[in-house]
Amino acid sequence: MTAILWLRRDLRLDDHPALWAATEDGPVVPVFVRDPRLGTSARLDASLAAFDDATGGALVVRTGDPVDVIAGLVDELGARRVHVTEEFTPYARRRDAAVAERVELVATGTPYAVRPGTLLTGAGTPYQVFTPFARAWREQEVEPPLPRPPGVRWRTTAGEELARHRLREFCEEEYADARDRPDVEGTSRLSEHLRHGEIHPRTVLAHTSEPAFVTELIWREFYADVLWHRPESAWEDLHPLGMPWDDDEKLVEAWKQGRTGFPFVDAGMRQLLETGWMHNRLRMVTASFLVKDLHVRWQVGARHFLDHLNDGDIASNNHGWQWVAGTGTDAAPYFRIFNPVKQGLQFDPNGDYVRRWVPELAHLPGKKAHEPWRYDDGYAKGYPEQVVDHGDERRESLDRYQRSRR
Repeated sequence: MTAILWLRRDLRLDDHPALWAATEDGPVVPVFVRDPRLGTSARLDASLAAFDDATGGALVVRTGDPVDVIAGLVDELGARRVHVTEEFTPYARRRDAAVAERVELVATGTPYAVRPGTLLTGAGTPYQVFTPFARAWREQEVEPPLPRPPGVRWRTTAGEELARHRLREFCEEEYADARDRPDVEGTSRLSEHLRHGEIHPRTVLAHTSEPAFVTELIWREFYADVLWHRPESAWEDLHPLGMPWDDDEKLVEAWKQGRTGFPFVDAGMRQLLETGWMHNRLRMVTASFLVKDLHVRWQVGARHFLDHLNDGDIASNNHGWQWVAGTGTDAAPYFRIFNPVKQGLQFDPNGDYVRRWVPELAHLPGKKAHEPWRYDDGYAKGYPEQVVDHGDERRESLDRYQRSRR
């Protein structure tokens, strides 16, 4: 099992208790989060570069709210626990408490020889005068420094080695049943490795002959073939419908940020922003919502996906969007419209996926997370109300389609 080592003020390999603890869990992914609240400096950049070099390029650096970034990485890497060196400032304590609500956080060691809060007066109160504090401090037995852990297995988050590791771990027996379930680890997660050429499809095919999985590889090659013959289809409709579209920037932004009020849609969009990946079932549902509930042309969504997807491939991405929009190669007509609530109830039946990515709904157990509007406390944690009525917008989409045909 992968272990995440979340670095803050401990950019070293020697005398690092949290690193020792992480190595007991398995291969280690060292992570540093650039927190906008704390700022940065050239000196920090130099320290990060030195640590990355010392670990053979294993360091992962992300920018954003640590609560979301760390939770996203746990999901992305399939990690069990996150190891840290304990911190003590008011902000750090609040931040770590918030992270601990989303992931299993294990604190080992501190940045001090004697842990803050350890020394108390004879009356059991904190010291307020330096001299008696220093006297008590000198009476403590400071532990000797730890050596560097031998043979640390650093796990990288990219490259051929990781691609082959994921291929070896791929369980083809479960793929056909689990591949549509974003709440479980049912996909191979090889798409970004294929996108960057870290593994060749021939290698993948030599490992598995699972029919549903091979079909997905064929879709990838089919869309590349379509783009070869019709290069204009990268950004133009293969089969234009002549549909009228809306350009409501406020609604588009709500969709991009995962604030539409439809939990399954919002969970997918937040997973994309936080991890650079989105489950394929959610790619279809979120795309359908943008095109057919918000009446926004598919190119807007395709561009957003390409800007954020680690596996973004213009042939697969843009023709997949046209599949949803009804303007591409698929024989099914425009009137295939996903119901985002029913999709969530079917493919995330226990609500685990929604609660993972939409913490404002974490208090709603089971399938309740998909329908917060039905419960008195559904909006108690600040989740937004629906930006549109799906039933109304479905009828509007079908009406536009019929008018475009005439």
